[in-house]
Formats: sequence, C-alpha cells, structure tokens
Amino acid sequence: MALEQQARDVLEPLGYELLEVQRTQRSGTAILLVRIDRLDETAVTLDDVQVASEALSLDFDRAEPMGGRYTLEVESPGANRPLRTRRHFERFAGLKVNVKTGSESLQGAVVSADDQDVTLDVNGEHRSIPLAEIHAARLAEWPSEPR
Repeated sequence: MALEQQARDVLEPLGYELLEVQRTQRSGTAILLVRIDRLDETAVTLDDVQVASEALSLDFDRAEPMGGRYTLEVESPGANRPLRTRRHFERFAGLKVNVKTGSESLQGAVVSADDQDVTLDVNGEHRSIPLAEIHAARLAEWPSEPR
C-alpha cells in the first residue's frame, strides 16, 4: 500500500484530511513530514496534531513504511498549505496562490474553481487552468480569518 494511502486510511476516520506527505533527510536522519487539515475545515489545533501523530506513529511503526529508522513530523498546513482539490481552491477564493503547471509558474488570486478548471486573476487577466495540469499549488498569502 502506498504511504499516502496508508496515512489517509489512518487519518480520515479521525476527521483529518491528508494534505501532503514529504520524505526528506536532515543530518543523516530520514524525516517523514505529514501535513493535515481538519475535514470540518476548522483550524487545526495542537491537540489535533498530537492525535494524528500518535495514530500515524502506531500504524507506521507496525508497517515500517520507511524501511528503517525515521522521524515523523505532523504539521498543520500553515503558510505552506498545498492546494490540490477543487474544494481547496474554492475555500481560498480571493487569495493569491502560486501555481506550477508543466509549462509555467504563475501567481494570481483565485476567482473560481469547478470540477475541471481553476480560474485565477493574474494581473487583471482571468486565466483558466485545468486542474489536471496543475503540478503544485500553494497559498501565496494567508487569510485574515481562518478558512
């Protein structure tokens, strides 16, 4: 089972959405970074991070997804919030995002999103980008109120 699916299977019944899994190295130690959000779209608390971390640790320690020693880090999305789904873009409508496709990188405010496309206001021009062509997207600004 893929690591992302394993994490999703642990987190969703607890009320969390898996946003991202990153594998990195720091000072020779394998790091597994997991970013979560709440399915009810309220702010992630320290208690949420602790609950998710404990559940993932138990499951990962049993399955050994990294094939050896590693450090698990569970975080709220914060300023590095990835945007992957239609709902992610809808939720942050009006805010600037950085988007990378196979051919370009751009920044613009989210105008709308549907099942096929995300529309951004890029310097006053509306640009529709197919969701399937977005390789990476992250918030470029943080909302004044939690969303």
